[in-house]
Amino acid sequence: MSNSTTSAARVRPPLGAAGAVAGREIARLQRGYLSDESAAVAALARLRRGVGKGAGTVPDLWGLVDLGDLYAEGRSERDVARAEEAVHTALTLWAVHQQSRPAAMHRSGGHELGAAVRALMPPGETDEALRKRFVRTGTAGSLPVLATRLREIVLLLRQQDIALDYAVLAHQLHTWARPQGADAVRSAWGRSFHVYRAPAEDPGAGDAVPDSPAGAGVDADLTDPKDIL
Repeated sequence: MSNSTTSAARVRPPLGAAGAVAGREIARLQRGYLSDESAAVAALARLRRGVGKGAGTVPDLWGLVDLGDLYAEGRSERDVARAEEAVHTALTLWAVHQQSRPAAMHRSGGHELGAAVRALMPPGETDEALRKRFVRTGTAGSLPVLATRLREIVLLLRQQDIALDYAVLAHQLHTWARPQGADAVRSAWGRSFHVYRAPAEDPGAGDAVPDSPAGAGVDADLTDPKDIL
């Protein structure tokens, strides 16, 4: 499935430390996973077990990725904690998204969240159930709730092999956790949703999940043959 957007949708915002760290570490793990390297395969299985749990609360994930750039001198302890949470959430969501997929589900310069959701819909039409799910995600009142609702969308994207730019998502999650940051992220998601256009050369690029309402199957079996180590 094509991951193309209009040129406006591909304008990538400047990334802070959380986005840069997430992008670097996901790219490293993704290369290994797609090459079937045992260490990367095992790392993804471990990351998936961290979905929905707070950063640092799963001892098995300690030291799995290099977070050193988050601890720059002069940053407040609170903002470092926000950055840790953003990177953790982005990595664990990507691990779910990438599971058993033969292509990269993190693409630098690819879809932001809104464009990815729009790509799930038939070209020129709005899937109302999916739109409401997206709206519900945007109204999350806390990062843990937001992470749970993002996971539901990620599972739908995974079914359709629609990739995300997880570096941008990590940056946006860090922004979301800052005072007054959530509104800026909501605006970015809404903008990317509206400017997305399905590529004309790929009539099926926006097909919704076949033979089921939007959201069906989000709790499907995620057992990965690669997890049997």
